[in-house]
Amino acid sequence: MAQVVLKNIQKEFTKKDVPLTVLKDIDIEINRGEFVSLLGPSGCGKSTLLNLVAGLEKQTSGELTVNGNMIKGPGNDRIVVFQESGLFPWMNVINNVMYGLLIKKIPKAEAKQKAIEILKMVHLVQFQDSYPHELSGGMKQRVAIARALVMDPDILLMDEPFAALDEQTRMVLHRELESIWRKTGKTIIFVTHNIRESLMLSDRILLMGTRPGHIKKEYRVQATRPRDSADSVLVDLERRILRELELEMEKVLKEEMGDDYNYKEDHVSSHPHRNMGSDI
Repeated sequence: MAQVVLKNIQKEFTKKDVPLTVLKDIDIEINRGEFVSLLGPSGCGKSTLLNLVAGLEKQTSGELTVNGNMIKGPGNDRIVVFQESGLFPWMNVINNVMYGLLIKKIPKAEAKQKAIEILKMVHLVQFQDSYPHELSGGMKQRVAIARALVMDPDILLMDEPFAALDEQTRMVLHRELESIWRKTGKTIIFVTHNIRESLMLSDRILLMGTRPGHIKKEYRVQATRPRDSADSVLVDLERRILRELELEMEKVLKEEMGDDYNYKEDHVSSHPHRNMGSDI
């Protein structure tokens, strides 16, 4: 049985009393222990879809279950790691990681031991007494991941967690995350707009189309791990995904720019005030 099941999901928002459909006809099954990426251009509903699984938002129609149970709201079986680490600046690293356990009334000594074990996993135990302002961006995100993992969720939901980091730090955290995933066996649903990132990490990539958001194509990444971005399998898959993504980006640009849009074959036109796709 699939661990996460979305059947005929639709999500609408109301804008100026007019309903706006942001997700339509979403059908997804994710098995336990899978690493699945949601890839697509800005505005296609990736984060909204993740929020539905997290229980932070409610679908307008359709059925969403985790482990056979309907999602009725947030739960400790599903923890979200956001783009910003969200650490409490007045707490040191160990207290940030322990916080959720203490809220659950776990004894302080037990909570501290669990936090130390997780900090060892993300190679930050030597910084347990440091405060967020003393850490690099990459270290803050590792603390955020540790804070999520210490709660022992079934599913880790990650919403572009490395988007604000430089390329070198991102590559290091890719290796860290893959190592954590292999050690823990957690199910990970990972939102990104970066093709290469999705290829380096995922078992499957779900490419989303936009207006309204839908699953356009699914790609299985059958390259060996640890992965090498120069692997011919990944290079070919990147080329195929880019072609599809360019079509979606073109649709968005046409809608946003109207008569200012100028399409050139084999090239997605840009506008001096747009940066869509700059991190792809």
